Amino acid sequence: MKINRNAYKKLLAWKNDSNRKPLLVRGARQVGKTTLVRQFAKEFTNYIELNLEREADRNLFKIDDIGTLLNAAYLLKQKSPTQQPTLLFIDEIQESPKAIQQLRYFYEDTPTLFVIAAGSLLEFALSKVPSFPVGRIDYLYLHPLNFKEYLGAIGNKEALQVVQKIPVPAYAHTTLLNLFNTYALIGGMPEIVAAYCTTKQIAGLAKQYHKLWQAYKDDVEKYARNDTDKKIIRHIIATAPFEKDRIKFEGFGNSNYRSREVGEAIRALDLAKIIQLIYPSTSVSPPLNIDYKKRPRLQFLDTGMLNQILMLQPEIIALKHLDGFHRGKIIQHLVSQELISIHEDIAYTPNFWVREEKNSNAEVDLVYQFDHFMIPIEVKAGKQGMLKSLHQFVERTPHPYAVRIYAGKFEIQRAKTPEGTPYLLMSMPYYLTTVLPQYLQYFITNYKL
Repeated sequence: MKINRNAYKKLLAWKNDSNRKPLLVRGARQVGKTTLVRQFAKEFTNYIELNLEREADRNLFKIDDIGTLLNAAYLLKQKSPTQQPTLLFIDEIQESPKAIQQLRYFYEDTPTLFVIAAGSLLEFALSKVPSFPVGRIDYLYLHPLNFKEYLGAIGNKEALQVVQKIPVPAYAHTTLLNLFNTYALIGGMPEIVAAYCTTKQIAGLAKQYHKLWQAYKDDVEKYARNDTDKKIIRHIIATAPFEKDRIKFEGFGNSNYRSREVGEAIRALDLAKIIQLIYPSTSVSPPLNIDYKKRPRLQFLDTGMLNQILMLQPEIIALKHLDGFHRGKIIQHLVSQELISIHEDIAYTPNFWVREEKNSNAEVDLVYQFDHFMIPIEVKAGKQGMLKSLHQFVERTPHPYAVRIYAGKFEIQRAKTPEGTPYLLMSMPYYLTTVLPQYLQYFITNYKL
């Protein structure tokens, strides 16, 4: 089945840009990079696809002259160079550091050719490129499907239209929340969503989840430098889903591994986009200063896979909403995943806020920089009086804006902290996370103290 991705609009804009450069599509395995480009290829008269996991395709890049390389590619793929425009897609480009290096020459020598490259382990390959073409490449980051893309995939056009209205109409709340809860169960891996759209059965997806997770486990050798690294990475993949809240590297997963060993292994998985390290900040205004000395949280590629690994799906199905479930970890994880998904031009990593002092500790679930504001975001249910950490942030920041993401209806309130500091609280249901920037613009433009 065809799943429409938000990134398709980015590809169209790139195609129509007179100053375009070769485009490098980045993202973890199985998030739909190849499928997206193949769909996009229909916008062109001529299409050449090279997969550098195939030796014949990879050998083309042993040719130094770009004109000769292209002629060889046309001949190999039985395409006519007279049919234009042509899209050249170089898939699995991480298999050839030289191909990555040669992207600059496509930009310089063949400006009329449309070139897209993609790869899943690019961060590892880039370290092997002696002269990376900085400034001569554009980037597109692809993630698992977010809620808006999921609504499109299941064919619910009405819900997709309503979720983009600002403010969202109150009559739509229950329907959208129920749809979001199903999305929270399934997650955003394209293969899983496609299977669900076919069968409408959540219980039958376990095989696909296990297949995907096993594929990531099997990739472990590509992340490791030696046998010891392989063992540590396998241990982390096996135990990381069961870690609670913020982690310590030393003794990770009840092991005897040292902090340095675990840190290096997790950072390798971070590069592969399987697990991300989410670090705290102590900033209440821009710039966002990240404190890498403080304990981070773990963010997995996809919440649906995390649910499956933890065997939580049967319990979630019985719930009306996700507040407080598994100590709030699942919904906090999914909100973070949604925020990551809306950043397609940069490698975005969310952050949270901490204040750690002798007699006063506080932790706000997320901080989001919008314009010249640092916005605190709490992901939880509860009345204003329970937002203790958010109140501590509000009392220190120079602006009055705060956000709560929860299961309730959309509303904006004038409030005060226990210390008497006035502020404005925008409470947003979970399903609006993918339109957070638009809502923040609406919030800040229309509401003042």
